[in-house]
Amino acid sequence: MPKFLIEREIPGAGALTPEQLKSISQTSCGVLGAMGPQIQWVHSYVTDDKVYCVYIAPDEAAVREHASRGGFPANRVTPVHAIIDPTTAE
Repeated sequence: MPKFLIEREIPGAGALTPEQLKSISQTSCGVLGAMGPQIQWVHSYVTDDKVYCVYIAPDEAAVREHASRGGFPANRVTPVHAIIDPTTAE
């Protein structure tokens, strides 16, 4: 199943409280549950003004549907072609 990197522009994201992040996560999980197992949230990175999310989904349309249903921005959706880390150099 393809992986996607989603860039979400959320001004002040880095200042969100743990309670706000929990609420956002609960909303996302609720939408995912309603959409079925074909789309999965792997994890997200919260920076000052953006959130970068990694999803497993059948296609970009499913990622964008999740964003629309959850009320989240999906400013850029990029397919992941490979994953590398330090062990790739071995």
